[in-house]
Amino acid sequence: MENFRVVQMMVVVTSVMVMVSLVASGDPIQLHRVGGSKGWRQDVNYTEWSAQEHVIVCDWLMFVFDKRYFNVLEVNKTSYENCIDRDFIKNVTRGGRDVVQLTDPKTYYYISGGGYCFHGMKVAVNVEEYQEPVPANAPSPSKIVSASILPSVYTCIWIIVANVLYVNLVSMGIL
Repeated sequence: MENFRVVQMMVVVTSVMVMVSLVASGDPIQLHRVGGSKGWRQDVNYTEWSAQEHVIVCDWLMFVFDKRYFNVLEVNKTSYENCIDRDFIKNVTRGGRDVVQLTDPKTYYYISGGGYCFHGMKVAVNVEEYQEPVPANAPSPSKIVSASILPSVYTCIWIIVANVLYVNLVSMGIL
């Protein structure tokens, strides 16, 4: 019981630190629900959905779906284009309301296996570096980088730490 209280306290402290770092940094980190209000299912045009989203490094994707039928697999570009659901990079599926953080500026590819990809359940998400707007009378670029990059780095680190802690607690059956 005492260990459980320690774990609860760690979760609370980590959560507070993440929230404080988000507020303090001013980073525009967002949670993008894949497919919008419809979620992850067959009758959504994910190419259109993705084209309307502006996703930056450290943003999150949330897949909402019926796990009895669908799953979420991160794949490479070739597997995405050909709906190949073996040799995937990562199985994101956990419980039907699954989140994944986008930590690198690149295109991420996700499909649903079991043939559903052939029915349109695939999405390519282009992730870009965050670009702070620069006012006309801004200081030199070196001063902007030194003043603005650290908060976003700390935010990413805290989010990753919180995510790892959460996954470990879930896998241990504590949460």
